Amino acid sequence: MTAASDRQPTVRLPQQASPTHDDLAGPPAQAPTPPAPRRGRRALIAGLAAVALAAAAGGAARYALTGDVPRGVTVLGVDLGGLARAEAATALRAHLAADPRVTAAVPVRVEGKEATLRPADIGLVVDVDATVDAAAQGSPSLLRDRAVAPVIAVDADLLDVALRKAVGKVGTPMKAPAVTFTGLTPKAVHPRPGHGLDPQRSADAVKAGWLTGVPVDVPLVDLHAATTAEQVDRLVETVAEPAVAAPLTVTSERGTLTIPPAAIAKSLVLTADKAGLIEPRIDPGKLRAAVAPALAKIEVAAADARFTFAGGKPRIVAGTDGRGLDLTALAPQLLTAATSADARTVEASLTTAAPATSVADLEKLGVKEKVSTFTTKFTGGLSSSRSQNIVTAAKQVRGALVLPGKTFSLNKHTGERSYAQGYKDAPVIVGGHLQPGVGGGVSQFTTTLFNASYYAGLEDVEHKPHSYYFDRYPAVIESTIFWPDLDFKFKNDSPYGVLIDTAWTSGSITVSMWSTRVWDKVTTEWSARRNVTSPPTITKPDGPDCIATSGLIGFTQDAWRLFHKEGKVAKREKFTWKYDPEPRFICEGATD
Repeated sequence: MTAASDRQPTVRLPQQASPTHDDLAGPPAQAPTPPAPRRGRRALIAGLAAVALAAAAGGAARYALTGDVPRGVTVLGVDLGGLARAEAATALRAHLAADPRVTAAVPVRVEGKEATLRPADIGLVVDVDATVDAAAQGSPSLLRDRAVAPVIAVDADLLDVALRKAVGKVGTPMKAPAVTFTGLTPKAVHPRPGHGLDPQRSADAVKAGWLTGVPVDVPLVDLHAATTAEQVDRLVETVAEPAVAAPLTVTSERGTLTIPPAAIAKSLVLTADKAGLIEPRIDPGKLRAAVAPALAKIEVAAADARFTFAGGKPRIVAGTDGRGLDLTALAPQLLTAATSADARTVEASLTTAAPATSVADLEKLGVKEKVSTFTTKFTGGLSSSRSQNIVTAAKQVRGALVLPGKTFSLNKHTGERSYAQGYKDAPVIVGGHLQPGVGGGVSQFTTTLFNASYYAGLEDVEHKPHSYYFDRYPAVIESTIFWPDLDFKFKNDSPYGVLIDTAWTSGSITVSMWSTRVWDKVTTEWSARRNVTSPPTITKPDGPDCIATSGLIGFTQDAWRLFHKEGKVAKREKFTWKYDPEPRFICEGATD
């Protein structure tokens, strides 16, 4: 045996076949292969290690790539690595819901002015889905985490409005370009650069600075109009001047509409948008207003469905279609024709115009039953001026429809009550004195209307009782009116329409409200009168302005409106009024 230090690895050679005679006669046999050197063993070990490392690296790679989001990826400190997209979105949303920075007011600075903005007011949010998409990109890291910035979204227009409101005037405004008309003469208004807020640049700054914990500096930028001074001059030459050089003509099956240059000047829009861009256009609304009398000879107006009364009950009358020119659709053709020297005629067809209010619209309002009615009485028959004024007001109000949420104003509905409307002189209270005045007596109709709305349970918006008490009215719950200072208003605070009906006799006026009943009933309770005062006696010179009276006491009284529902008083509303004593006026002839 050899010494251990000389021991070589055993090498097994392949077994050879027995030599033949020819083999023995051939060349001498080769010497055996020498044993492998020691460095061969080291190479073998290194190879095995490399295989092991490769296998380990492959496993690590597979580990790092588990899920849609690579291992080691964080967003706002939240570990999303190894999660599927849906899981990552859920985890990020949960974190955002608990992070107070997301809903906290955002501090901003603009030109030294500081303010805060609520994220909800400007549409400032973390776009979770976009953020998860960003997190899923890139290669995994085995040695360190990779922080991905959240994707921020903000509504640039809302932000711009909120910034301007919060910080007020900043920078210098840009002078917008325009072409204006003085009569038929166009005038160029050249732009001037400004320095101020730009919605997109502001949005970029807020998105970058949000969630950093420090105020966001919003920059001011140079503002230049999109339409230059040279382009404004060109618009004068190519659009404005040709447009008013001659009339435009619109032909239709019902006649021809001539649009004079003055109407073109009023409807041709050559003003800039926020970016300072002028895009010439014809404003159909302004054009319609400018040629309204001529259009009326061609068009047939649509008639809305409406309520009428038959047999003491409301019924719906269907509307009818109209026929008209669609000026909105014609506007581009009219603009083209306006810039032409000779092709200034546009052919058009009348289109059908449906009523704005249909039978179905009225049916949805629930006007189906009488919910209140109130009557007051008067003297003098229908021949007296006062009685005629009451009836004139009743005729104007009959059929008035008050939609849910809308407020009815008697002054607005009738307009100024004048001789032209058929009103006459009758006694009115002016400065505490009775004297003749146009529309005298309408206060009685107002009181009747007030009580009809009162007992219908509708909201009282504005009313004022008379300064003197008249026993033809219920105390406290009555109302006067005087153009334009004193009005009567009520609001339809029900979910149904309210239709007003009026009726009269030679000695009474009645107002009824038709709708759907909200309250079972509405009643009134009065307190006792208090602070009763006697009327003074006042002597006035006889004449047309002196109306003799016997005088009335003054007093203060309360009235409670009670709303009943399901056998109970659901709510109470208190009214209080102090009546002055009406003087006893004596009219005497003038003395020397």
